[in-house]
Amino acid sequence: MGFSWTHVLVPLCLAVIFVTFAVNEQLPAMPLLAAVCALSLSGMALIWRDISSRVRRKNRTVSSLLGQYAAMKVVGWLGRRQRRKLEADTLNVKQVQEETLLKRLRKNADTSYGRRYDFISITNADDFRARHPLTSYEHYSELIRRVAAGEEKVIIAEKPLILAMTSGTSGSSCMLLSTKDTNTEFFMQGVTVCLDAMRQAFPETDSLQRTTKFFYNPTFRQSEAGIPIGPNSSTPASSRHTLNLYTTPAPAFEVPSEKDALYLHLLFALKDPSVGTLESNFASTVFYAFTALQERWQELVEDIEQGKISTALPLEAKVRGRLEALMKPDPERAAHLRAHFQEGFRGIAKRLWPHLHLVLAVDSGSNQIYGEILRERYCKAVPFYSPFYAATEGLIGVNLWPQEPNKRYLLCPRSMFCEFLPERSVDEETPQTLLMEEVKEGESYELVITNAAGLFRYRIGDIVRVVGFHNHCPIVEFQYRRGQMLNVRGEKVSEALFLSALKRAVAQWPGAQLVDYSCAESGILGDTIGGSDPHYQVFIELKDVRNLTEEQRYKLDICLQQGSAVYKSFRIKGSIGPMRVQLVAEGAFRDLRKKMMAYTSTSSNTFKMQRVLRRKEYADFLLGKTVS
Repeated sequence: MGFSWTHVLVPLCLAVIFVTFAVNEQLPAMPLLAAVCALSLSGMALIWRDISSRVRRKNRTVSSLLGQYAAMKVVGWLGRRQRRKLEADTLNVKQVQEETLLKRLRKNADTSYGRRYDFISITNADDFRARHPLTSYEHYSELIRRVAAGEEKVIIAEKPLILAMTSGTSGSSCMLLSTKDTNTEFFMQGVTVCLDAMRQAFPETDSLQRTTKFFYNPTFRQSEAGIPIGPNSSTPASSRHTLNLYTTPAPAFEVPSEKDALYLHLLFALKDPSVGTLESNFASTVFYAFTALQERWQELVEDIEQGKISTALPLEAKVRGRLEALMKPDPERAAHLRAHFQEGFRGIAKRLWPHLHLVLAVDSGSNQIYGEILRERYCKAVPFYSPFYAATEGLIGVNLWPQEPNKRYLLCPRSMFCEFLPERSVDEETPQTLLMEEVKEGESYELVITNAAGLFRYRIGDIVRVVGFHNHCPIVEFQYRRGQMLNVRGEKVSEALFLSALKRAVAQWPGAQLVDYSCAESGILGDTIGGSDPHYQVFIELKDVRNLTEEQRYKLDICLQQGSAVYKSFRIKGSIGPMRVQLVAEGAFRDLRKKMMAYTSTSSNTFKMQRVLRRKEYADFLLGKTVS
């Protein structure tokens, strides 16, 4: 029998009514209360039966089960409600978009910025586009510096929650404002809707199995005015209600070292054979978790067998004490784990956790190759769901089609006011934008957004292709970042185009499996590599390959020529030289990732590998890792 809130709410409401009536009418209340309590207990029994039918792991505490059950029910109700709202909004996109825009303008009209552009007198989207210019980060950098120094009502009416640092994928990290509204929109319009889509597509996830969430405690600093500066992410431990959902206990989320925190995530995940979901912001984080598991599985199994936490982890005494209190010797589980690891790592996820239903992580864009490796090697036969299209600027779209192989995102008309620059006109001085109801299927555009945190007509740098409509609302696929294009002679080779050529080339190299890659334009390397013709320097990490022949290197150049007529014409004319392909050592990109994070204010949770390197020191670093 399914659960209904009426099983609880009706008896409780009756109890209130009966008691009130008994008191007012001076009737004996105790017999009535006894009857109502019996009804309430009956309702609770039905809840417990529903809970019991969903539980796979029997050594869960009652409080943890009830907490998770309640959280699931509340979020499930919110998801269904928000999905209905979204469906209604997609039927009237033009009106909803204009309402969203005017709400932003009215809220911030009494700021220095709002008065400069006379927000109070703007009455429609056309008026806004006529009065306000297209903007980039340079337009806001000084204004945000003033906010960081403590000045109020500069761009937005309220004080920001944090000064959020972008991941720096296309260069240096940028500091943006993050507000309560952007967080609320992300949860209500994004998280709840995607969880509803997930449960419809994968009904097995509607159970009381726990999730292993790979998350690392971000580091924050303070601005002059005491506003936190750091990545726009909050630790799961910040809410005791969500902790019941995860295998990792609260003290582990406080560990500052990513390496040590990852060990603890893996340790407590391995202890629980009933894990239902593996979750992270990006597929790269899940990939690095499995590579760490492959390196440290013997140490982890020993800890589970003996009921301890490795002394190699330099944990604070208080944190170690709280974690070790949760450990008990489990030689039976350890024996099972050891046997699985000794079989090898292909398909290891499903053998470690037989009831694993899903990997929940974004694996589009720069994370595509990590998702492919996980599917092929570690997580064979486990579905993936890439739920959001989002950025530090806020929620952009949601994936309502979890089971489809192509990552498609329905734009959220109440989260961002969106404009679209046709791809062919992005380099024009005064390009004209289109609105949601004006874009065409099959065309590509640069997104321009107005968000809830002080960005107006902001060129976000993402190129998307409209692949369809849901009612009247565009559905898009992410294509590439403008700042991640290879361009030594005006050829403009996008990340998507280069990766497609690289995958075709690697498929022709016997035994090779792509692990990671980045490119650099020869201009940033100067005299390091010699030669005068502009060309691409390509760094590749491969599995099970120790050397590349000249023929294999040239094959990549040929594949790119086949994919790009413009690149081919420049190569034929000799104005672009042949690309130079460097095979780097195993783990080179993992080390580069650490180096990159040291240069930016991003965190492991938000990091995205740069496919086109803009810093000479990054390219030099990979040159130093070259093995062939």
